[in-house]
Amino acid sequence: MLGSTHGTFTTDLRARVDACGESPRATVHGVTAAPGDQDVSGRPLHATVPDLDRFFRPESVAVVGASDTEGRPNTGITRQLLAWAERVGARLVPVHPTRTSVFGIDCVPSVGALTEPVDLAVLLVADPLPVIEELAETKVKFAVAFASGFAETGEAGAAAQERLAAAVRRSGLRLLGPNTNLNAFERFREDLEGPAVALITQSGHQGRPVFTLQELGVRLSHWAPTGNEADLETADFISYFAGRPEVGSIACYVEGLKDGRSFLLAADRAARHGVPVVAVKVGRTETGARTAASHTGKLTGADQVVDAAMRQFGVIRVDGLDQLQDTATLLARARRPQADGVVVYSISGGTGAHFADLATGAGLRLPTLPQAKQDELHTWIPEYLSVSNPVDNGGHPVGDWRGRKIIDAILADPSVGVLICPITGPFPPMSDKLAQDLVDAAEATDKLVCVVWGSPVGTEDAYRTTLLGSSRVATFRTFANCIGAVKAYLDHHRFTTGYRSPFDEAPRTPSPSFRKAQALMRPGRRLSEHAAKQLLRAYGIRVPREQLVTSAAAAVRAAGLVGYPVVMKASGAQLAHKTELGLVKVGLTSASQVRDAYRELTDIARFESIDLDGVLVCQMVGRGVEMVVGVTRDDLFGPTVTVGLGGVLVEVLGDTAVRVPPFGEREARSMLAELRGRALLDGVRGAPPADVDALVEVVLRVQRMALELDGDLAELDINPLMVLPRGQGAVALDALAVCR
Repeated sequence: MLGSTHGTFTTDLRARVDACGESPRATVHGVTAAPGDQDVSGRPLHATVPDLDRFFRPESVAVVGASDTEGRPNTGITRQLLAWAERVGARLVPVHPTRTSVFGIDCVPSVGALTEPVDLAVLLVADPLPVIEELAETKVKFAVAFASGFAETGEAGAAAQERLAAAVRRSGLRLLGPNTNLNAFERFREDLEGPAVALITQSGHQGRPVFTLQELGVRLSHWAPTGNEADLETADFISYFAGRPEVGSIACYVEGLKDGRSFLLAADRAARHGVPVVAVKVGRTETGARTAASHTGKLTGADQVVDAAMRQFGVIRVDGLDQLQDTATLLARARRPQADGVVVYSISGGTGAHFADLATGAGLRLPTLPQAKQDELHTWIPEYLSVSNPVDNGGHPVGDWRGRKIIDAILADPSVGVLICPITGPFPPMSDKLAQDLVDAAEATDKLVCVVWGSPVGTEDAYRTTLLGSSRVATFRTFANCIGAVKAYLDHHRFTTGYRSPFDEAPRTPSPSFRKAQALMRPGRRLSEHAAKQLLRAYGIRVPREQLVTSAAAAVRAAGLVGYPVVMKASGAQLAHKTELGLVKVGLTSASQVRDAYRELTDIARFESIDLDGVLVCQMVGRGVEMVVGVTRDDLFGPTVTVGLGGVLVEVLGDTAVRVPPFGEREARSMLAELRGRALLDGVRGAPPADVDALVEVVLRVQRMALELDGDLAELDINPLMVLPRGQGAVALDALAVCR
């Protein structure tokens, strides 16, 4: 568990927000939006930001269904809302048709009878729909619906939720829920300072571990329990929290997303502000996805796409709630790194070696300390111990004045941005003195100092008082959580330094290619290979020299024009896998072979009852690296672009990377870096390096196609895309396209 801070652990957050350089925004009906920015498909390019100030800090609250009858569930909720209203300085108005007062406060019989403006209406009723329709006349800004029995229960519940959502849209108010809880109205500690963690959860119980971080001195500012998200969703709260000066990081527990695009726009806004978003996203397995859907009735999305989209927009995905706590806390409170080098410092060579092995395997950089620095450390550490990194002090120096000297010397090295000290178990007074020295050194530096307190007990004074009482040391209980949080910290700052939004690169107007391509689309149909290649040509993607013919004689003439040797393939809208049916002939070198091939291809097609639009006579392309580039549609995020090893390898190995458009050249290259077979593009076993620049260009043209043809293109598969040796380009040897 990451330790306490009772002081400021970051630079001024308001300055960070002001420096983000966002475009001007207008506020309409409580929603902040960028002025008229849309991409070529008409989708927004900036997040809408609901003004939630009056939700979290209302001036007046109406409790519909309020009760003070002991033993009734509504009574406990009303009592908690009363206490919360008092804390935030809000007037509470009970609403009940048969009561004159609740807890000594005068009741009104219905929301229509409210005589004063109300910021927030809390609905303690089984069916919130009639109340929402009544609230439409009262100009209430926000409402909360706790009732369950909606989309989480199946089709009938989903239909009921849609009716509720439609009523909310007509009313003009914003709704939290249904199927939510009281977490937004918890008691937050107000004695804690420094940047805060803002919490968003679809399951209230899953937020409890993060909420209880307050007991370790970690400040929390908000808790948004989004439930079924009939209206307000995770993205709305990310967008709002990203602009709050007190919020240092946003921690999310997400079971499903209402809308992938909204989520990415919100993540983009957080990245522009430099506010880290850390998320547990359920749905890595089919069982998890199915269970999440039954809990909140949300789409969990294809996990590979979700994972890639989060990384693409800087969302840090973690698997466990303990990781969520530690990572969100570190990111909220740590200052910007001065270097990315990590030094491991321990009192045991075995501990240092173990930790260094895990850290290096996770991708952290452990630089070898300069010889001059090693010589300096050997002033206090025996010569026979290694101090190159990890630094092993042998134990005894930490018990006297030498301990602090060693720590200060390590932190003074310009290549060091993070010092990590794993203390695998308490060994007083050695561990106590070490903990105090680390705390004191951390107070004197802007660099990050982390401690892993490995004792399973956790009651030791060095841990509970010294480390958790520090405003500067980040304290963990496990190696894995420390390594994961530090990597996320360095990656986040690397990502946001000079951040350029992918949405800034999105095309605003259709290209000339779009107009050519749209004329080729056939709604609801699959295109033949010939037609699919015409689509690629429209977007400037190179295909082989080829001609479509409908006779053996024409095939011979075409072969002469294309140039021997040639490839011949049957072309028809029904054909997805030609090779398995024997409908591809390779390496034909004479007119007689071409005539025979034409007859054989058409005979097979007749036998298999396949309609052809003709036979393609194609140029034989030189050998290169076979890749696949494609477009598919994801239920959450819309069009996605995939790149991977092509030919049969894509089916055997599944070595692919995926991104959600829009994205630029840097992201296209990062896709290639993710591939396990990336080395093939660099040339192996004497093969020349492939034309990676040409491959990147194809990926970017395909993503432009995916954006512009979003309403027309359901699927595109270029396989294989032959990437030729460097400087020779890339050629789409085959293509499949399905229209929407």
